[in-house]
Amino acid sequence: MAKFPFDIVLFDLDGTLVDSNLDLGPAINHALALEGREQLPLSQVRQLIGGGAVPMLERGLEQTGGAVSKERFEELSNALLEHYWAHIADNTVPFPGVLNALDVLADRGCKLAVCTNKAEKPARQLIEALGMTDRFCAIHGGDTFGREKAKPAPDMLLAAIKDCGGGAAAMVGDSTFDVRAARNAGCPVVTYRYGYNDVPVGELGGDAMIDHFDELVGTLEGLSPA
Repeated sequence: MAKFPFDIVLFDLDGTLVDSNLDLGPAINHALALEGREQLPLSQVRQLIGGGAVPMLERGLEQTGGAVSKERFEELSNALLEHYWAHIADNTVPFPGVLNALDVLADRGCKLAVCTNKAEKPARQLIEALGMTDRFCAIHGGDTFGREKAKPAPDMLLAAIKDCGGGAAAMVGDSTFDVRAARNAGCPVVTYRYGYNDVPVGELGGDAMIDHFDELVGTLEGLSPA
């Protein structure tokens, strides 16, 4: 068997490894209800996800009547996070094929890491609740190095590569945040068609796209390290 082309595979979390819309949606709607705003259907909430809690809430407020004061936004953001943390894994599950793909990559000798714009504490809380922590050498969140260094900045990707011992790395994600971060870190990137895409899937701009995680290992085998 030919050597696998990557030593490290980095993953986004929400919309890539896990389908968290059923828990994020109620949290966003909880915050909106506190402001007297209309509740959004989960199909619409799905389009708000990406970049972390702050931009999600900003988008939700924008779609239901507009921005609020800075002080009120902080109150609503805290309420959203408190609700979400209390229900973080009530309905969230890995996407089909994810766990098997992680196992196959590990068998190929790959080190795995999570690079998400979700804050590190809830990211770790969710990954632990799903029994996935031991699969990853590193877990970095949007606040791990400061919000100014969240994706699309390359910092968390480069740190994760270092934590995994260095080597050829690829990124797997579902949004332009992931694609741009990978480009900035000098990594090829695979996108997931059925994640929380922030632009039409044809505009994500990755090096390859998968429809199911059963396709991931073969897709990575067809890519070359940057």
